[in-house]
Amino acid sequence: MRVLVVNAGSSSLKLRVLDGEDQLLGDQELEAPGGRFDEQAVVRALESLPGADAVGHRVVHGGERFSGPVRLTPEVVTYLRSLVDLAPLHEPAALAAVEVVGRALPDTPAVACFDTAFHAHMPAAASTYAIPREWRERHGLRRYGFHGLSHAYAARRAAELLGRPQPSLRTVTCHLGAGASLAAVQGDRSMDTTMGFTPLEGLVMATRSGTVDPGLILWLQRQAGLAAEEVSDALEHRSGLAALAGTGDMRRVLAAAATGDAAARLAIDVYVHRLRAGIASMAAALGGLDALVFTGGVGENAAEVREATAAGLGFLGIALDGRRARLAPDAEIGASAAAVRTLVVRAREDLEIASSVRALLT
Repeated sequence: MRVLVVNAGSSSLKLRVLDGEDQLLGDQELEAPGGRFDEQAVVRALESLPGADAVGHRVVHGGERFSGPVRLTPEVVTYLRSLVDLAPLHEPAALAAVEVVGRALPDTPAVACFDTAFHAHMPAAASTYAIPREWRERHGLRRYGFHGLSHAYAARRAAELLGRPQPSLRTVTCHLGAGASLAAVQGDRSMDTTMGFTPLEGLVMATRSGTVDPGLILWLQRQAGLAAEEVSDALEHRSGLAALAGTGDMRRVLAAAATGDAAARLAIDVYVHRLRAGIASMAAALGGLDALVFTGGVGENAAEVREATAAGLGFLGIALDGRRARLAPDAEIGASAAAVRTLVVRAREDLEIASSVRALLT
């Protein structure tokens, strides 16, 4: 089955066609600033690609209702629209892509594959917030987790590269891009993750704050007089690396730090501090660690970040090989004598989506 994979992000729209053996038959990437794209440009891009038997859409949030891939219907789309406030950077773009591609390919079955699905069966200890029961039950308040498609693929690919059966591995996967999260993976099951009810929780990111004290937010609203919308916008779009270093682009932050820029240096230190702490927490959720995996734009390309992170995790058995530490994906970069195997894996959410589409439709 040929699958057209549609990945609509906050700045681009990626289209890929994979054959039944997961070979890439064609791809197109369109600019989509703010998650908005030109419908005619999408139609032209689709016309330039080989035909597909099915479409797989990456959708960030599946809410309580969907814990696996689902055939897209008007009823499903209506439910997904109710989740927009929980993932405002990505859910609207994904739904817009569903509409545009659906109009261009009306007779091709379409499937939604969710970033939350991989974490849907986390242990209750990891998914439950210690807040009033009536809130949790009435509003579906729980830790959902995100980047699940990437985490699932990275864990599976790490097992392949190590030549180990996946069920035997305790893996921490580090998806580090504009958005960033960690997952504790036992075999092929997510046991914990750093993002929560929304993608704001957890690590420092490009423009997102990551975890902050809830009391800080309440103080800003009560004492500083900031409206909820203003606080939300700042935490989503004007925080993270951008707030600390003036840019959310890790390449520019690293370059500035190399010239002695104090703000950029602080940004990296804060980023790595939160990252190290998160990895240790994920390892604790697994009761130990066999493999550490870096993936995503920063995880794959910022060797300095990988090296700084590993340098503070020797107590877990993590150490990099200086000769291999800067290898390109897919590669093992850990020291041969280290107790924990460390790898860098190219993010291939498209492969995870195509596999899910085939499993649902065949």
